[in-house]
Formats: sequence, C-alpha cells, structure tokens
Amino acid sequence: METRFSALDRSSLLKELSDETWDVLVIGGGITGAGIALDAQSRGMRTALIEMQDFAAGTSSRSTKLVHGGLRYLKQFEVKMVAEVGRERAVVYENGPHVTTPEWMLLPIYKGGTFGKLSTSIGLAVYDRLAGVKLRERRRMLGVEAALSKEPLLKKEGLKGGGYYVEYRTDDARLTIEVMKKAAELGAKAANYVKAEELLYENGRICGVRAADVIGGRSCVIKARHIVNAAGPWVDGIRELDGSRQGKTLRLTKGIHLVFDGSRFPLRQAVYFDTPDGRMMFAIPRGGKTYVGTTDTDYDGDAAAPKMTEADRKYVVEAAAAMFPSLGLTEADVESSWAGLRPLIYEEGKSPSEVSRRDEVFRSDSGLLTIAGGKLTGYRRMAETVTDMLAAELGRESGRKYPKCRTKDIPLSGGDVGGSSGFPGFREQSEAMGRMQGLSGPAAALVAGRYGSNAGTVYSLLPGAGERRPAMRPEGAGKLPPEIHAALLYAIRHEMAAKPADFLIRRTGALFFDRASALQWKDAAAAVMAFELGYGEETMSRFMAELETELRDAVDAKPDSAFAEP
Repeated sequence: METRFSALDRSSLLKELSDETWDVLVIGGGITGAGIALDAQSRGMRTALIEMQDFAAGTSSRSTKLVHGGLRYLKQFEVKMVAEVGRERAVVYENGPHVTTPEWMLLPIYKGGTFGKLSTSIGLAVYDRLAGVKLRERRRMLGVEAALSKEPLLKKEGLKGGGYYVEYRTDDARLTIEVMKKAAELGAKAANYVKAEELLYENGRICGVRAADVIGGRSCVIKARHIVNAAGPWVDGIRELDGSRQGKTLRLTKGIHLVFDGSRFPLRQAVYFDTPDGRMMFAIPRGGKTYVGTTDTDYDGDAAAPKMTEADRKYVVEAAAAMFPSLGLTEADVESSWAGLRPLIYEEGKSPSEVSRRDEVFRSDSGLLTIAGGKLTGYRRMAETVTDMLAAELGRESGRKYPKCRTKDIPLSGGDVGGSSGFPGFREQSEAMGRMQGLSGPAAALVAGRYGSNAGTVYSLLPGAGERRPAMRPEGAGKLPPEIHAALLYAIRHEMAAKPADFLIRRTGALFFDRASALQWKDAAAAVMAFELGYGEETMSRFMAELETELRDAVDAKPDSAFAEP
C-alpha cells in the first residue's frame, strides 16, 4: 500500500521535521540526495531530507536522460568508473523498469572520425565485459548497409559501418521522484521548497539547520545527529556556510539539449555521433520527438537558472545537421530545449569534456559530509558509500549495528512489477484496466508506462472513479483530459507537486516533450492546483509567472558572445 507523499500534508510535515531529532538530515533533493535518503532509511536510520527547489529541479531533471556507463570515458582510462556505473545500469533497470528501458545505440564509424572500426569493436567489447552486459545485449559490428538500414538519415559520405550496443534510457526526473517516494514509503520525511539558510552547531559539531519554507515563508529549525550535503551545484555554497570550502572545489559545466518534432526529425534509431570539432553527441527518439545534445562548457551564472544561449543552439543544430544532412535542419526547427549543469570536481588544466565524472566525499572538521561529482547512473553506489560512513559513525555513537546496503534489491516506487521480465505483462494488464475505466488506448498506455505499479492509484483518481470532493471541482478543471486530470491529482497528493511547473516539467516532462499540451492545459491545471492546495490569487500569479519564464526559456535563446568549444 502506498504511503502518502503529499503536498497537502506540507504544514504537518514541516512541523514533524522541526519537532524531531533525526539520525540523518540530507540537504539536496536530486538523485544523489534521494538515493542517500532511501539507503539510510532502509537500514533503519531515521532520515529527513530538504530541497530548496522542487525535487530533481537541478541537474537531475536536465541530463541526457540516459542511465549509461559512459563509453567515452574508456578513452580517458576511467576503467573503474565505467565498470562500476556500467553494472549499475542493470540494477536501476530491474528496480524501476517503468522509468528505465534498454535502448539500442548506433555509433556510426566514419573515415577520419573519432572511432575506427577496430578501436570501436575492441572498445565496445571491453565495455560489454566491464559492464557485465547480458549476452543478448552485447555489441554487434555493422557494415555500411546494415548501419543505414538502422538509421537511413545518417550522413552517407565516408561511412564505414557502425557499432551497435545497448544503453539505458530513463526519465531522469521521474527516476528521482520514484526513489524519493520509496524512501518516504519506508518512513523517511522529505520536503521540497525548504531551503537551508544557516547551519547550527553544538561544541563545534554541526547539529542542525535553520531552514526557510520557500512557499509559506515560515522558518524552522531541523536537528540531526549527522548532516549530508548532497546539494549538487550548490555543495560549495553549503560548505561556505560551514566554513569548510577549501581544497577541492566544484567546476560547473553546462550542457543543453534541443527537442525537434518527429515529423521534422523522424529519427528511427538512437545515435551516438561525432561532432565536427571532435566531441560526441546523442540523438535520441522519444515519444514522437527527437532530442539532441549535449554541449559541455564552463558556467559561472545562476546555478538555479542555466539558459540556452544562441551559440549553444547554433552549435547543436549545426552538429545535428552535419550528421543528418538530408533533413536540412535549422534553428527554426527547434521546438523546445533544456539546459543543465554538471557539478564536477575541479581539475587544473583540463577542458570541460576531460574533467572526470568521478564522485568524491569530503568530511569537514564540524562533521559535515559532502558528496560531489558523479553520474546519474551511479547514484545508488554513491549513496552506499555515504551511508556506509553514516552507519559506522552512528554505530560508534550508539552501539547499534546497522545492516549493509540493501537497495540493490529494493524496487522503486512504481517498480513492484516483477522486475524487467514481469513488466511487459504487468503493463498489458494495467493498460486493460485503464481502458475499462474509459481511457483511450494511448492514454491507458501512457498511465501504465509512466506509473508502473502505481497506475491503479492514478486510475482511482479519474473523474467518476471515486475522486475526492467531486462536487467541488474548480472552474476549468473539466477542460482537462481525464488522464491529465488524474495525473495532476496524483502528482499533488502522492508526489508532492506544489507548483504548476512541478507537474508540467518534472512529473510529466510535458514542457519539453509535449509543449503543445503544456500550453493548452496549463491554466486549467493551475486552477486544479490552486483549488487542491488552497492557494490564493497572489500565490498563483507568482507560480504562473515562474512557469511562463520556464516556457519562454525553453524556446528563447539568450545572446552570447562566443561558444567556448572544449
């Protein structure tokens, strides 16, 4: 049975956070913080988490949306990292097959390109071995005709063939949400829009934070025996509050992705390809769209609001146009975009693309634990490293023995579907249930695929299926298609969505991959949210202004003097 993880409980949740003394308080609600909360709570540590924005609003909703081992890191001899995160792909998939799926990737080989046929064959074979790839998913080498049959849009000039191998595609924001929900199901308490503004100490040891409720404007004190700084691009800011920002520091680099409609960019096959300047880029089909990225440039602006620049957009469009020349792509074809930051560990003398994606843990004199760097794919192992340290320290203090990490075998929220082998059958049954509730085939497929074993809860929120307060629906709510209305109620009541942007960006991805629907339903969705959460006109005006900014930034590039090519 699903535990409530609801924006309706915000006041009582904040009171509980301030009334208790926690074993662990995590600052940061991206995938790393969510993973630590799940690991710590599953071992019996009383765990709390705060996030100053929405969950996954930073790096964890702005990636290439791949759970992958990082083939290109073999070129940098990051063998251990490739082995570790490569093996993690299968774990993430088994625990959440509704948010992660295998994706065959084509790596075209060109005369004079980054990869030759022999080096690609050897590299992919080593990759398969390091990552423990299943036999049916191991690499194949393709000739020219076979490569073009997989993707006819490829540039034909100089093509020598291709490597064909498996990566794993994910919805990064929903992956983070499902990890967070599972932690909450096990008893962790997590709140979005709660910002740590001051660190508190007793006898020189960190013991808590003074935090601000960004939505309600209140302030609260949260006490904990141990505090973990997992704030992603903001970890150095927390270290500054602690007076411990020294030694290794962050280097923020920015990556942007562009989305094209499938009718304009009808990509059949995910492709990992060379850019004219020697970098590598992905083009990936998803739900009737094709997205392409990414750039890799240093960034020193507002970490909460990285923007696509004109130069960024030009760079990606030109790279895509060069690889798929028959399409004649231009910047006018871009339908939407997103920009995100990589919080990497600074390394002297290296370009953005050369900086290691390894994670590192720092402990300050006050006892603050900070984790920085890393990749989406390795979130569970990163959490294990930190939680092992917490278990040892709490054990010494209390005499209690904590168990080893068990998250390898814990399905995420929505993942109770019998693993990857059981998901297709589960999904078929779930879709049939949705059709019985009156949904169209595509709508039922969307709900079953997105929510996994939680789809039944979404169906229960369909109009006429026992919806709470059915006689008090807000004006305009009837304009929403039933599956969107139910998904919105589910996001509010079970996924702690507090603002329209939370729903349209991180709970559904509509702003990026179904922009027309986001524009069409945003006002009606806002009306439902205001009704459910009791927001006044002033509050909703502020939230809608934030959403409009997000909608504008997804298509409008900012001026930029030059593109800092790596």
